[in-house]
Amino acid sequence: MSTEQAPISAADIEGKFREIKDEVDNVTNSAKGKAVPAAAVGGILVLIIMYLLGRRVGSKRTATVEIRRI
Repeated sequence: MSTEQAPISAADIEGKFREIKDEVDNVTNSAKGKAVPAAAVGGILVLIIMYLLGRRVGSKRTATVEIRRI
């Protein structure tokens, strides 16, 4: 039941790494198309939320100053 296999050469390893690299490049290129707009929208949402929370906190901490004429 023993099968004889040829020794693995540097060219075999290099070829396999190139196949893996090509697959990874294809996946990353397809993901970049979706990730860039999503990141932009997410960044805008974070800025809006921070602005609204800042306004809320600022309105709670502001002092009311009354000026009376005598």
